[in-house]
Amino acid sequence: MQTGKPTASLPLAGLKVLDLSRALAGPYCGMILADLGADVVKIEPSPEGEMVRKWGPFKDDISVYYLSIHRNKRSLALNFRDPRGLDLIRRMADHADILIENFKPGVMGEMAMDFDVLAKRNPRLIFASITGFGRTGPYGDWPGVDQIAQGMSGLMSLTGQPASGPTRVGIPIGDVVAGMWAALGIQSAVIERARTGKGQRVETSLLAGLIGLLTVQGQRQLTLNETPSIAGNDHPVICPYGMFEANDGPFNMAAATEDMWVKLCGLLGLDDLVTHPDFRTNAARLRNRDEVKRRLNERFAKEKKMYWTNALVKLGLPAGPIFTLDQVFSDPHVLATKMVEEFEHPLIGTMRTMANPIRMEALTGNSVRTAPPALGQDSRAVLADYGVAEGEIEALITARVVQTNG
Repeated sequence: MQTGKPTASLPLAGLKVLDLSRALAGPYCGMILADLGADVVKIEPSPEGEMVRKWGPFKDDISVYYLSIHRNKRSLALNFRDPRGLDLIRRMADHADILIENFKPGVMGEMAMDFDVLAKRNPRLIFASITGFGRTGPYGDWPGVDQIAQGMSGLMSLTGQPASGPTRVGIPIGDVVAGMWAALGIQSAVIERARTGKGQRVETSLLAGLIGLLTVQGQRQLTLNETPSIAGNDHPVICPYGMFEANDGPFNMAAATEDMWVKLCGLLGLDDLVTHPDFRTNAARLRNRDEVKRRLNERFAKEKKMYWTNALVKLGLPAGPIFTLDQVFSDPHVLATKMVEEFEHPLIGTMRTMANPIRMEALTGNSVRTAPPALGQDSRAVLADYGVAEGEIEALITARVVQTNG
């Protein structure tokens, strides 16, 4: 059930956001802002709506993909091919705080809605763009999607097993990360606007967002000219740290310090490894990683993974089973920390969803205040809130410039 705080008490309450984006990166950014209290209006093309509404799987003819990233927003559906529809967006941008778009570079300009045009009309506007590769550079005019960015960022070259080669991450992480970077940039621009009174352009890309995650692997390349290779389920620079085999399946474990290594050897009855020159230091263990794993797995094979998880955690070593998603969403810790919550959908009924992971006093209660909206569900109310007269609203609906479902 929805039990979140009233919107007016949330951190971003009062901010008006126009979300023209589609698919995942921009909508994910918009959901973050909406969770934090901003009034996010999802502007969708009529008559079909946002493209992901057509992407399966479906629950009661509603896209599960759509349901995953559009809570706490309002939907305005209008005809992007009608000049009156585009003019309506420009007029709304005059009164908005933030606009989010993730069209291919140049498309907003073709619609006379690029940053320069809208900022002249509303100098306080924060204009957030998410692209595949940025607006400039040799790839600036390329279309971009998640898996292409995963490959070109180097992320796929680090992920997978040596036998199988590069592997994409199991979620569209390029889109998600770009949305998170954009939300961070937008909030920084809001803070700066409080000082200067001026909005600005905020940009990121799928490629840049993933390169920004490379951390130690990227720095190894830049500082040491070491090109990291696929490490599979082993940590690239710490041993032992990775996936190991109990007698009922795999689990993860990390002996990240020398003290942890000593404790691990004591638990497994392998004290001779502590002083052995092949295993005494982390550098030595990295050189002999296969032998380290072989010896550890010989001992781990004697008990179940939860036995080892509990024994390792008791000694202060990080450890945990590898869950499938059905196990994740029934795990007592996940449920106790309220990472899964319920809300009421007007057509589906009671639903479970993933909660916003931020914990702070201003966000007590459920993440979901309103269910993901139906196409055009809020068209009348949104236009009225943006100062469009009732007579004009009805005329636009009659002319099929604006679509409403009620």
